[in-house]
Amino acid sequence: MPIKLPSFRPRRDAYPPDLWTKCPSCSEMLFNKQLDKADRVCPTCGHHFRLSAQARLDGLLDRDSFQELDAGLQSLDPLGFVDQKPYPDRIAAAQLATGLRDAAVRGIGLVEGRRVSVCVMDFGFMGGSMGAVVGEKVTRAAELALAERVPLIVVSASGGARMQEGTLALMQLAKTCAALERLRAAGVPYLSIMSDPTTGGVFASYAVLGDVNLAEPNALIGFAGARVTAGTIAQELPAGFQRAEFLYEHGFVDRVVHRRDLRHEVALLLRYLAPPRVAENGTAVEVRPTFDPIGFLSSLADKVVPDAALPPVAAPAPLAAEGPSTVPAESVRPTTPDADAGTAAKERAPATEPAPEPVSARHGREASDG
Repeated sequence: MPIKLPSFRPRRDAYPPDLWTKCPSCSEMLFNKQLDKADRVCPTCGHHFRLSAQARLDGLLDRDSFQELDAGLQSLDPLGFVDQKPYPDRIAAAQLATGLRDAAVRGIGLVEGRRVSVCVMDFGFMGGSMGAVVGEKVTRAAELALAERVPLIVVSASGGARMQEGTLALMQLAKTCAALERLRAAGVPYLSIMSDPTTGGVFASYAVLGDVNLAEPNALIGFAGARVTAGTIAQELPAGFQRAEFLYEHGFVDRVVHRRDLRHEVALLLRYLAPPRVAENGTAVEVRPTFDPIGFLSSLADKVVPDAALPPVAAPAPLAAEGPSTVPAESVRPTTPDADAGTAAKERAPATEPAPEPVSARHGREASDG
């Protein structure tokens, strides 16, 4: 009698998308609930998954402190752009998928109790592309930070300018840069956080103009793609090109911060970069920071190397001016006629002429020489 073996079902390669997520770096299958608890960071390799705008706000700001502004702004179709489908249909599909009106969300919130103006981009809305609405929200966020003298935080996640809006999208580069320049001139701090990806027109405008530029690990940051860049310069690109660590090594990014440390890092920077206070008359009040690094290092150098300081140089005596003398009367020594005559004789005698020898001494030396 043949033995009947139990049948085993083949292992499935596909998993329900609402339960598991495959890590693109290490190919590990991750349970979505556990992944959300880890801030969408792979516990095996540390890969940072992309976040929605709401998840970014929840991880960056204090709980229930965000107040959204300009929520009703929505892109129009001024060019009547049509590719595979009309531009309004693409907008409607992205709104249905993300629940957002456009690719950016802006408002006011708190970071460890400090009031900030914040604007966050969502890559899920048409690749986070920057159109007229995104540029307007970034500009309004900067103008609000300038009016209320609060720090500005912009989190970028974009593929660049939105081609469906043509020149109108490209104009947002100049508009956002002008608003940030007014913010810089007023001394109000601006923190730029670049997540994966930050490319194209967003990278070429406000994403890299921060007083401090932060980036998440292994984030793709650059203007054009690596393939286009390699073809343009006809050279092989180095390893890790256009990644956050590569830009940090070359000085284009100030810090590469893990997502779990990002909120603490931002709060620490906000304490260092406090905006100037404004008096009632509108003038800025100079506030000395609690820690002055230059003064601290200077005092430390004076204590450690006291001989390194140069001796003070005496100032030259001023020339005598015409008119009455300003020397105090008690500092002038009284003189007599005899003393004045002796002083005049000394002044008339040349300083380098030797005194004449006695006649007897001169004759004795001549006799000895003969």
